[in-house]
Amino acid sequence: MFTGIVTDVGRIVSCEAVAAGLQSRIATAYDANSIDIGASIACSGVCHTVTAKGCEDGQNWFEVVSAAETLRLTTVADWQAGQELNLERSLGLGAELGGHLVQGHVDGKAKIVALEQHPESVYIKFQCAREFARFIPKKGSVALDGTSLTVNEAEGETFSVFLIPHTLLVTTWGQRRLGDDVNLEVDMMARYVARLAEFS
Repeated sequence: MFTGIVTDVGRIVSCEAVAAGLQSRIATAYDANSIDIGASIACSGVCHTVTAKGCEDGQNWFEVVSAAETLRLTTVADWQAGQELNLERSLGLGAELGGHLVQGHVDGKAKIVALEQHPESVYIKFQCAREFARFIPKKGSVALDGTSLTVNEAEGETFSVFLIPHTLLVTTWGQRRLGDDVNLEVDMMARYVARLAEFS
């Protein structure tokens, strides 16, 4: 479980196709000694299990393997060496919940269809599949590339957010461009409410 509060921007060192899918090594500011093998780390919103870790020349790193389903549903299939990723370690019991409850189970992708620079923020509009859009209400929460964001407006298959300068500084959002795909996870509470409504 995560909160959608990015705590490091990692960098992909290498990607290699393996029998199980895609094996990636990610450089991080996290102390490798503090990372357990088998621990969960959200990489741009996608929950991954740490399979290896280490430190070389003062650079900490960990490795993950992305399975076929992950490659099909998310942007992981497009990962390349040198690319930066939003990272978040799993939520500990009693830790501050600064964003909203995020599982790291990405539903699919959303595409940036509008991007406007404002004096104190950046406005971004996304388009996603209708099956996901129905769970994204105005003023609700959504996780995009592992970042907990508040929905500004929602209409049909589109929704928008405003990003403040701090978010742009401490995440990969400053690198996003028109037409980019991002990982989308809808709020699990919205999903549960919709499911319950089906039986009411």
